[in-house]
Amino acid sequence: MIRRTPPAALLAASLLLTGCGGGAAAVSEHRSEAAPTTSTPTPSTPPPAPAVTARTAPRDLPGLGPKTLAQVPSRARQAVVVTGRGKDSPLSTVVLYERTATGWQAGQNWPAHNALRGWTDHHRVGDLRSPIGVYTLSDAGGRLRDPGTRLPYDRSGGFTATGTGFEGEPLAGSFDYVIAIDYNRKPGTSPLDWTRPLGASRGGGIWLHVDHDGPTQGCVSLAKEHMRALLLALDPARHPVVVMGDAESLAR
Repeated sequence: MIRRTPPAALLAASLLLTGCGGGAAAVSEHRSEAAPTTSTPTPSTPPPAPAVTARTAPRDLPGLGPKTLAQVPSRARQAVVVTGRGKDSPLSTVVLYERTATGWQAGQNWPAHNALRGWTDHHRVGDLRSPIGVYTLSDAGGRLRDPGTRLPYDRSGGFTATGTGFEGEPLAGSFDYVIAIDYNRKPGTSPLDWTRPLGASRGGGIWLHVDHDGPTQGCVSLAKEHMRALLLALDPARHPVVVMGDAESLAR
């Protein structure tokens, strides 16, 4: 039987200077502004995508209401849509959409975790809820070598998580790969950057990162292979964004 620790303190020791709602002050080892061209293994060629027609590709991102759609920049050509199961649920689904000439083409559905207590429109430090909204995706990093992403990538020992999560699961490897969600941060910097334009009380360090099989403090977590696939797919030239929240809130 697993002994429960109060949620507000459970991850403090391992995540205080890293991400997932806590921010970061660690100093990175190096930061690449583009994917390496010589040392990075060439990713395997993905199977060809099915043909997209006006009948199969929706004009607007599915599941989003007018208020949410109005926040999606017109120049965005990639959208990572994170749909939470409920306002207070830590379970969600992630789909990468690519805008084509005929509409938005959906990728695979990937299971994911969000914050322990679900979602909020006004995220604050320690509320254990993920922020609802539309945010740009500008920077990536991780403990592991750059897999070949086109996003600026910061490889650093600062991306280290230790200890256990809310359900007793080990956190090791959670930050092997991360993509910074541009909530209360300065785009164009390492995910480890501490800058908080909205103030420290509004939280920060909200990332897409490797799933540890349990709820997060505020981030969205995916299986390692799905994080790697997402890193390889995202292209700054296509102005990627993440659209995140529970289904009911996204439909507003």
